[in-house]
Amino acid sequence: MLVDFEALPETARVWIFQANRSFTEEEIAEISEKFGNFVEEWTAHGAGLKAGFQIRYKRFLILALDQEFNSASGCSIDASVRFIQELEKEYDVDLLDKMNVSYRQGDFIAYKPLKDFKKMAKDKAVSLNTIVFNNLVTNKEEYLNYWEVPARDSWHARFMK
Repeated sequence: MLVDFEALPETARVWIFQANRSFTEEEIAEISEKFGNFVEEWTAHGAGLKAGFQIRYKRFLILALDQEFNSASGCSIDASVRFIQELEKEYDVDLLDKMNVSYRQGDFIAYKPLKDFKKMAKDKAVSLNTIVFNNLVTNKEEYLNYWEVPARDSWHARFMK
């Protein structure tokens, strides 16, 4: 059951998929329709799931699930991964590689392989003040408060020593 993302409780489970490139406006419209259709039909053992999604900065797909209504099962999580994999193929984009880092450079969202980000940290091209996207947040409350943070407040800080 598709619900407005804003209506989901702060305890809602969140999954963040970052793209290795920005989506076009046309792609965002198409992906939004497909995402809505997927969430509308998403179930766990035949029971409907109360979920919503957002697309942020033309680059991040955020899926949120109200686990107080019904929890995701292994099969329903697998279904969401298959859906994301279909988007990867259709739009020739990488959404599942967690070994990449997105961060702000002014108003621009930069995307680098983790090894390149580590080198940039060593070279002082990024700092503890660099705004990074912590895609490891697990619920809506963390997403709203700790997703887009200075590197010092994220796991990224370990590379800034």
